[in-house]
Amino acid sequence: MKFFLPLSLSFLSLLSISAQAQAPATTAPAVAQASANGLATAKFKTSAVCDMCKARIEKSLAYEKGVQSAVLDVPSQVVTVTYKADKTTPAALRTAVQKTGYDADDLTADARAYNRLPDCCKKTNAVH
Repeated sequence: MKFFLPLSLSFLSLLSISAQAQAPATTAPAVAQASANGLATAKFKTSAVCDMCKARIEKSLAYEKGVQSAVLDVPSQVVTVTYKADKTTPAALRTAVQKTGYDADDLTADARAYNRLPDCCKKTNAVH
């Protein structure tokens, strides 16, 4: 009897781990439905020139309300943002990029934020 109790407990714990491992597969369709309901995508050109710029812009957009994801393609300088349309707007997202120190389409970078950027991230750097 002393042997049976620990054996049954270990068997039950294995079953619960197995059930938890399968749980994310059942929630994937809900994520796909959520992306079809209420999410929008905005793309705009930035003045980003390097991977440090990429990290800085993606991080600042991650803190914006309603943003689900932000990905910057450095060679084309285009940031793609997926966001909840009822929480934010493309204009607010462009302003967030502007306040980070980068141009966003026709909005020029905030001068104070731009001056705080590392030299490699500035538009006037001859290397880029």
